[in-house]
Amino acid sequence: MLKALLLENVHPLSVEILAANGVEVVTRSGALDEEELIEALKGVHLLGIRSKTQVTAKVLESAKDLVAIGAFCIGTNQIDLKSAALQGVAVFNAPFSNTRSVVELAIGEIISLTRRLTERDKALHNGIWDKTAEGSHEVRGKTLGIIGYGNIGTQLSVLAENLGMSVVFYDTAEKLALGNAQRLTSMDELLKVSDIVTIHVDGRPGNAGLFGESEFSKMKPGAIFLNLSRGFVMDNSALRSAILSGHISGAAVDVFPVEPKKRGDQFESELRGLPNVILTPHVGGSTLEAQESIGEFVANKMKDYIRTGTTTLSVNLPNLALESTTGITRIAFLHRNTPGVLAAVNNTLAAFGTNIEGQLLATRGEIGYVVTDTDSSVDIEALEALKSMDQYIRIRVMPPAAPKN
Repeated sequence: MLKALLLENVHPLSVEILAANGVEVVTRSGALDEEELIEALKGVHLLGIRSKTQVTAKVLESAKDLVAIGAFCIGTNQIDLKSAALQGVAVFNAPFSNTRSVVELAIGEIISLTRRLTERDKALHNGIWDKTAEGSHEVRGKTLGIIGYGNIGTQLSVLAENLGMSVVFYDTAEKLALGNAQRLTSMDELLKVSDIVTIHVDGRPGNAGLFGESEFSKMKPGAIFLNLSRGFVMDNSALRSAILSGHISGAAVDVFPVEPKKRGDQFESELRGLPNVILTPHVGGSTLEAQESIGEFVANKMKDYIRTGTTTLSVNLPNLALESTTGITRIAFLHRNTPGVLAAVNNTLAAFGTNIEGQLLATRGEIGYVVTDTDSSVDIEALEALKSMDQYIRIRVMPPAAPKN
C-alpha cells in the first residue's frame, strides 16, 4: 500500500481523496525541520506540505521511497525542484486555487489603510472616541501600482478598477494589460506615480531583496505599501524606518523572512507595534474556500500521477497527459535527456519479447519521460535492464486502472 504524509494542516478533503484511492494517509499539524522530515519520510511515497516545510536536496536524497510531492499552496520555492527531478520525484502545486483569497485580502487592506481603520479600531478598544477624518481618504481616484502582474496581480487589477482606482503595473516579463491598466517600463516609474504599491512576485531567488530603502525613498510621500508575496523580497527594517519617518503612511505585510513553524509559536518582527500597519500570519490564501479548492486540486494531481503516470502541471517534470492504460502494463521511465534513449528503451523491451501498444515521450530541460503501454506483463529482467541504462533516473510500473462503475 502506498503511504502519504500530509503536513501543515492541509484540508481534510485531501485525505479523503487519497484514502479513496488506496493510500494510507498520516497527517501532522506543523512543519518539520530537515532531520525530522528525513526521519518521517521513511517508507513514505507521497508528501504533502504548505509553505513552511523545506524539502532540501538532503531530504530528497534520503527519501528513497518518495514518488511525488504536493505543495498545497502557490509557491514551490520551499522545494529543491532540480534535486526532486533528478531523484524522479514529481512536484505539483496549486497555482490558481487561492488567487481570489489573496486579492480580496489585498483589497480589504488597501481600504483599511487608506481609511486608517487600524488606528480608529485601536483607539476604541482603548476606550478613546477618536472621531476624525484626519488622514482618511477614499480609494476612488487613487493610483494602484502592482509589482508582478501574474495570476494575482491581474485579478487585483480588475477589482481595483471596479473600485474606481487607476492601475499601473510593472513586470519583468511581457504581460497583456487588462482593462485600462497601464504597463510601465520600470519599477522606479511605478513608485513615482503610485499612491499604493503592492508586491505580487514569485519566489524565484532573483526576487530576493527586491524592495529596500532605495525603493521606499522613491515612493510618493504618504503612500501605502503592501507585501503579500514572499518575505525575502522586502527589507523589513527599511519599511520600519519609512513608517516611523512618516514617508510611508501605512503598510500591510502577510509574509516574513523568518516565520514560526506552527500556530501558537512566538512571532518576532521589527514591524510589530507600528502605527497603521497590518500584520497577518501568512494567511493571504488561507480561506476555507481556497484551502478546500487547493486540497482537492493538489490531491487529485497526486492521485492521477500514482494511478496513470500523468504529469500535467507538474512544475519539475516533463508534462504528459495520460489516460488509463488499455494494455496490461504501463511502464513510466524517467531519464536524463540524451539522444537515443527512446530507441534504447524499445530495443530493451523487444529483446525480452515485450510488445508495445502505445508510447508517449516528453522532455523538459535535462529530464525526459517516456511512458510505454504493453500488451503483457513485463519481465523483471527487462525492468532491471532498463534500470541499468546510464540515463536511468526512476521507473514505475502500473497495472491498468480498475474499470469505472
